[in-house]
Amino acid sequence: MIKKKIAFVTDFDGTISDQDFFHHLRDNIFDESALTPWNDYLDGKISHFDALKNIYGTLRICDNEIVDLVKKVTIDEWVTPTFKLLHEANVPIYIASAGCDYYINLLIGEEIKKYNITLITNPSSYSKETGLVMERPLKSHSYYDENIGISKERLVKQLQDNRQYVVFAGDGPPDFEPAKIADIVFAKKFLLEKCLKNNIKTEKFTSFKDIYLFFIKELKK
Repeated sequence: MIKKKIAFVTDFDGTISDQDFFHHLRDNIFDESALTPWNDYLDGKISHFDALKNIYGTLRICDNEIVDLVKKVTIDEWVTPTFKLLHEANVPIYIASAGCDYYINLLIGEEIKKYNITLITNPSSYSKETGLVMERPLKSHSYYDENIGISKERLVKQLQDNRQYVVFAGDGPPDFEPAKIADIVFAKKFLLEKCLKNNIKTEKFTSFKDIYLFFIKELKK
């Protein structure tokens, strides 16, 4: 039974959304040559942030086309009911993403405002002339991270230092460090395999319905 005040921290790409925005672009826009920065990241040559920044910066489509492209990314249908449940129970919600705010706000900006969600991610802007420009937060930012822009681990640690019990959800490599210290971890894909390999207690989830049902049970205690 959870006795401390609960906080919910979730990744966005591949966790809230059904597909990473990067993978969506890879499958619909980019050819192999455009993905060289990502391969450089996988080889340890550049940071995760610089890989995405370099790739996103090559986009050169009209504003309406990028909006249409972004909105083809699907969101887990149980995300909104989960946000509503937690908001009504006064459980703070944090979305921590190694991506950027441009597409996140296009996809769930209304929910972020409606449910008073804190979005922690890399600032960005789009124009046909410059592409999708990602910027690192200032080094003075509470959650600055050189590799991915924002530190999900630091966020989780700060919440725990404030005597909050952190439930974390994620799916990818940037989610492993926060998963190691979170109180409860919901994981799938890469993160699930990584946690199991490293003996980190993990709740497998296939959709936000699993997280919703968990909170329904816990909030009644």
